[in-house]
Formats: sequence, structure tokens, C-alpha cells
Amino acid sequence: MTGAIWFVVVGVLLVAIALSRSVLIRLPLSTAMLYLAAGFFLGPHGVGLLRVDIYTQSAMWERITEVAVLISLFGAGLKLRAPMTDGSWMTPLRLATVSMTVTVGLVTLVGVYGMGLPVGAAVLLGAILAPTDPVLASDVQVTHPTDRDRLRFGLTGEAGLNDGTAFPFVMLGLGLLGLHEIGEMGWRWFAVDLLWAVAAGLGVGALLGTLVGRLVIYLRQVHREAVGLDDFLALGLIALSYGVALLVLGYGFLAVFAAGLALRRIERQSTGGEAPPEDVALAGSAAEADEVATDPEKAPAYMAQAALGFVEQLERIGVVAVVLLLGGMISWNFLPGVALWFIPLLFLVIRPVSVYVGLLGSSTTHVQRGMIAWFGIRGIGSVYYLTYAMQHGLPEEFSRAVAALVLATVAVSAVVHGISVTPLMGLYTRGREKEEAESSASGQPKREPSASGQRNRELSS
Repeated sequence: MTGAIWFVVVGVLLVAIALSRSVLIRLPLSTAMLYLAAGFFLGPHGVGLLRVDIYTQSAMWERITEVAVLISLFGAGLKLRAPMTDGSWMTPLRLATVSMTVTVGLVTLVGVYGMGLPVGAAVLLGAILAPTDPVLASDVQVTHPTDRDRLRFGLTGEAGLNDGTAFPFVMLGLGLLGLHEIGEMGWRWFAVDLLWAVAAGLGVGALLGTLVGRLVIYLRQVHREAVGLDDFLALGLIALSYGVALLVLGYGFLAVFAAGLALRRIERQSTGGEAPPEDVALAGSAAEADEVATDPEKAPAYMAQAALGFVEQLERIGVVAVVLLLGGMISWNFLPGVALWFIPLLFLVIRPVSVYVGLLGSSTTHVQRGMIAWFGIRGIGSVYYLTYAMQHGLPEEFSRAVAALVLATVAVSAVVHGISVTPLMGLYTRGREKEEAESSASGQPKREPSASGQRNRELSS
């Protein structure tokens, strides 16, 4: 009977979300908030159907969140179409390095002097909470590959990069706790966990994404083969990049993100930087799709768009599963007292300070920096790092305190950012469109187009 009830519950939830999507877009709500609420209702403090425990099930949680983040990172790479030489990349690179380091440092200070944690545990807490989330942040990311809005591009690139750049700090925290070898004076951490692992991850992903992508394009354009299974291509490239990167002691998250970027780079080079042909996304029947997939000019664009479409669908399913389970763990008794002051400090002080330090002297506007500072969404990536640390021997005295704080932060982030994303992004978009209209009227050079404005022009052209 319980199995039948679960089918009914999941079915009702998914149908309700599908029917209410157009309403949710207009309201200060996000689907993640609804999944979280549904999980809480099904959990021990609701009807009691859902019982999960991150302490006893940390291995399962590590695998689930790992897969969810990998899928999202690959999709983030496919969304970013600008070449690496483009100045737009400076924003996410600064956020994923300078702002990341500042965040870890500030959280470490708070952990040591405000919570009484040892340095290793405080560094680990900073590393877990520093990365923004590529899974729950879809509402503030680029809306399509040709979206060049600096705010959306920066947040998407940051989420794609910093889930990998946080790993050195995770390893440093574990090392300071005696759970990972960092070498005398930290030489092994610097040489292996920082320099080599980052470079190897990016290199493996870029190489495999390029090789696999060009092989597929060659088979399709020349031999009209390897057609029709772009979902397998996406999953295969994710698994291959991740696995090879781990084998050579690189960071698999960076490898998967770089593989997505490499596939998009092949498409961009084939079109000379122009927007992908519209009929690529409109191919309906299998015959039409095969015709477009093997067209010498459209094959690269079809490959990238098909892979992105599949990954986005898979990502939505993953969000439902993971956030629903997270909701089932929420409890007022689980909320640590320290969260009442730490979470506001993280969102309202630490994140803004790190963003403004990281973007000093950049071409971003004050409004864009303020929006980036606010939308430092924490989510599934933080849960992965938490369970990764627990699986690597994090002592129970620290794991329970850190876990309670991390899960509380993720839950609060899903609520407060979910409530604010629709009105704030709406104001931002209208402001950008107004600036564009005034620039056009005065004959001044246009700034980068807003997401909705650029999309509307593409659809009407």
C-alpha cells in the first residue's frame, strides 16, 4: 500500500507543477520552494511518509547529490557560448577564485572565533558553503546560449566553476583535521590538490569534450552515422570526463563543466559566432531530426542543442528528487541556534563583501554587483561537499553541528532566494530594456542586451 501511495503523491506533485508553471513564473515563488514544502509535509513533522537521515545515509546522499551536480554542471557549460577570450568571462572567473577565497576566509574566521570550531573544521565549513549552486540557481542563469547579459552570464559561470574551485579548500579542511595528507607545510595540498587537480580537471574535460564532439560531427557529416542518441552522448561524456579526471587526480566537477564548454565551442566555431539556426530546435519528427543532425552546416548546433535539452530535462527531475528528500529532513528541532545569526551574516555580509572584493575594478555596474551579491544561492553542491566530508571520516562531534548548519542554510536559501528571484529579476530586466531603449534613441553604443530583450529580437527576426 505504501508503494501505491508514493506513486500517487509523486504523480500529484508533478502534475501540479506542470499545470502551475505559468503561474509560478509570475509569482514570487520557485519550484524548489514547493518541492521543499512538499518534502516537509511528507516528512516526520507532517504525515510521516518520508524518513531520511543524512547521518546514517551519507553514502547514499553523496551519490545522489554528486549525480545531480554533474548533470547541472554539464548543462551550465553548454549554456555558455562566449569564447574564453571574451571579456564576459572575467566576471565568473573573479567570482570563482577571488570571491570564493574571501568567502572561505571570512567563514573560517567566524567559525573559529564565533563558533569555537578548530581551524580545520572552520575551513571545511567555509568550503562547503562558499560555492553557489548550479542546480537551484536556474532562474538567475542564462536563459539560452546566446544570452550575453553580464549578470546572468556571471552567475552561471560562477556556479559552473566554483563547484570545482571549492574542492581544494575542502581538501585543506580535511587535511587540517588529519583526514587527508597535505604534506609538510602544505606542499602536497598546493602542488596536487590545488595546481594539478584544477589544471587536470579542466584539461581532461576540454580534451574529451573536443575529441568526442568532433568525432560525432565527423561521423554525422561525412558518413551520416551516430545519429539519434544525443541523450546517450550527453550522459556518456559526463561519465567519461568525470571518471578520467578522477583517475588522474583531477577535479571531476571542473572536467564535466569544461566538457560542456567544449561541445558548445565546436558549435560556435562552426557557425562563426552567429546564433544557431532556428530550425535546429524546431526539428520535430525523427526524419526531420536526422536530416538536421547530419546537415554539414547544422550538425554541430543540433548536437549541442539536443544535448542541452536532454540535460535540462534530466536536471528538473533531479531537483524534484533531491529537494523533496531535503524537505523531509527539515525540523525545528534540527535548526541549530547558531543559524539564527550565521545565515543572515553569510547572506547579508560575507557574500556581498566577497563579491565586491572580487569584482573591484570590473566593468559590472553597481546594480549588477548588488544582484550578484544577493543571488549567491546555496544548494545541492553544499550538501554534496558535506556528505563527501562525512564519508571521509569527519568526526561526529563536527559532522552533526556542520550538517545542521549547512542544511539550514540550504533550506533558508531556497526560500528567501525563491521569493525574491521573480520580482528582482523582473526589475532588473525592465531596467536593462529601458537602458537599451534610451541608448538607441540617443544613438549611443548599446550595452550587452538583456536576456528577454535579446530573446525577443531573435524570435522576431
